Amino acid sequence: MPYPLHVAFVWHQHQPLYKSRGNLAETALADVPQQSEEAQYRLPWVRLHGTKDYLDLILMLERFPRLRQTVNLVPSLMLQIEDYVAGRAIDPYLALALTPAEQLQPTQKRFVLEHFFDGNHRTLVDPHPRYCQLFEQRNDLGIPWCLDHWKPEDFGDLLAWHNLAWIDPLFWDDPEIARWLERGKDFSLTDRQEIWAKQREILARIIPKHRSMQESGQLEVTTTPYTHPILPLLADTDAGRVAIPQMQLPASRFQWAEDIPRHLERAKTMYQERFGCLPRGLWPSEQSVSPAMLPDVAAAGFQWLISDEAVLGWTIEHFFHRDGSGNVLEPQYLYQPYRLATDQGDLAIVFRDHRLSDLIGFSYAGMEPQNAAQDLIGHLEAITRQLKQRQGDDRTSLEQPWLVTIALDGENCWEYYDRDGLPFLDALYSRLSQHPEIELVTVGDYLDRFPPRETLPVDRLHSGSWVDGSFSTWIGDPAKNRAWDLLTAARETLARHPEATETTNPAAWEALYAAEGSDWFWWFGFGHSSNQDAIFDRLFREHLCAIYQALNESIPPELLEPVEVHEATGDRTPQNFIHPIIDGCGDDQDWNQAGRIAVGGSRGTMHQSSPIQTIWYGVDHHHFYIRLDFQTGKQPDEIHLCWFYPDRPAHNSPVPLEQLPDLAPANYHYRHHIGLKLPTKTLWFSEAAEFNTWRARPSRARFAVDSCLELAVPWDDLPVEPDWGLRLALFVAHRGEFSEVLPGEDLIQMGVP
Repeated sequence: MPYPLHVAFVWHQHQPLYKSRGNLAETALADVPQQSEEAQYRLPWVRLHGTKDYLDLILMLERFPRLRQTVNLVPSLMLQIEDYVAGRAIDPYLALALTPAEQLQPTQKRFVLEHFFDGNHRTLVDPHPRYCQLFEQRNDLGIPWCLDHWKPEDFGDLLAWHNLAWIDPLFWDDPEIARWLERGKDFSLTDRQEIWAKQREILARIIPKHRSMQESGQLEVTTTPYTHPILPLLADTDAGRVAIPQMQLPASRFQWAEDIPRHLERAKTMYQERFGCLPRGLWPSEQSVSPAMLPDVAAAGFQWLISDEAVLGWTIEHFFHRDGSGNVLEPQYLYQPYRLATDQGDLAIVFRDHRLSDLIGFSYAGMEPQNAAQDLIGHLEAITRQLKQRQGDDRTSLEQPWLVTIALDGENCWEYYDRDGLPFLDALYSRLSQHPEIELVTVGDYLDRFPPRETLPVDRLHSGSWVDGSFSTWIGDPAKNRAWDLLTAARETLARHPEATETTNPAAWEALYAAEGSDWFWWFGFGHSSNQDAIFDRLFREHLCAIYQALNESIPPELLEPVEVHEATGDRTPQNFIHPIIDGCGDDQDWNQAGRIAVGGSRGTMHQSSPIQTIWYGVDHHHFYIRLDFQTGKQPDEIHLCWFYPDRPAHNSPVPLEQLPDLAPANYHYRHHIGLKLPTKTLWFSEAAEFNTWRARPSRARFAVDSCLELAVPWDDLPVEPDWGLRLALFVAHRGEFSEVLPGEDLIQMGVP
């Protein structure tokens, strides 16, 4: 019997718990205006993403009745949506938007100027002329100028536009929204109040619409443990050493497996109250799994869960190789569900294709929507061809059912797409609706029709997450470990109060559940950072303080101090994929997730006279990128990039410059070379050949020079495969003669996605 290729899209909708407990005695956060007692939400992202990302995603799907998908709604997200709808929540941004512009105090005006352009300016600010005008004034003339020259009408318009811009384009045909967009300026307090009412109207539709579409069969809604905790680490923080045996663990071992069923039961109860049925699927927080958590998941009545291909690879001891296009070479392992047999019953588990998920999450936003949609479908067609080839016969149809799982964050990526991703999704869904060999399914429906054929021994299931199959994003760093020690102390304090049950002292338990959430540990220490790190730090400690207060215990003094110092750091590795526009302008939003290396005097006397001030670098699935910021009044004549691929045998040749010093890394041999002559804006590309020579090659690399230099080098120009490493040095030269090598004795390290 022939089968189509089944594809399950799973969208994960989650925001951290921004609700403040307001119980810290330390000085208030300097950049957050003080709120009234009922204004207890520190940040606005549930409200803003609620009007931009949760409802439109499924309304877009509803236009294509043949297509089915799965959406995961985290319980703590649903609680916050409901608080806004019921009028129980107000955040500092909303409080300011509902303040008469004439009454704004100087500190409030500064906060508005600093934060009311938050968001990707290319997609949320630039399309709206008045918002863009205010943004350019703030950037070009500076905050002090705006404070001196802006009138109340300017602040009033900014307060309005910060909310209007986050309303999804799918709703722009609403008569009230269309009227606001057309007018564009001179927004009154009444207008802003009406915009807030419209936001609540959109928020109020989110959960009911998910329920109705699940009841119609087009959607499957899943859930996550209550406050998004990492269940394997609740069971035992020593799970961190499964993937990284030498990991430095917290001083105190956290072992509270009994909290796992509590999170699962609360999630299940919340789900049943809102959807009128029990959940079947579980998105374990951060796709984190371990043998220790499985019996509780099965006992709670869940039927299936989801994780990442890295976890499957560790479990079956198989590395997923990919071809030059990024397609898995062993599709038969990844594209099927597996059975997990526990003492509490069987579970099914599916593993997402990490790269296909990342293409939507990080790369397709930078492509033309039609091309991006076709690229994804091309990958799915390639998977179908590979599976057919492995059938061992000449049949031209699939003779077994296979499931490709594409699972990712369903909210943050759309901020970088044109019109919040609507053109891309329309192009993708239109093609998929008519595709004869691809069928979109919910995970639950697929499992009903095609139960798992293979079994994974439960004791062999790898303990890991979607991030490299490890837990290093949430534990192992000194700051993360300190946070775990604070959590452990609070949990042990609660355990010493057996009289404090969830019935007799719900405040203590709610605070514990909030503190056990994964998001705090994500932002602590190495790996991720934002301009709101201090707020996350404070929220985490507020939850811990609330445990002690509910138990009438003294608050430990260490909870009154930040877990870590939140200051702008110097050098750093890339934080995420980037896709900058190559125009030589160095837009900071384009590069805010890039790696950064300070040169100039900050790296010693060796580079004090360098024309280069800062090196930025990063990758996406299509290019690697370099940006060079110049010292004031200095611009080099030539820049040469040379790189090689460690442990990949090939011809390598010396740097093609005169007067090279016999010092590393100038005396290294390299595989590829790009030369840039800045005065003439010319570029040439060459590849190492035999006998220490270089051979010219064509290239589609692009660079631009204005206030800085920006360069994009396509991976397709290079004979590389996914997961190859790249080591790069930058050479400053004048008329072919060496001047200096950057970043010094080190090499810039990047990897092919």
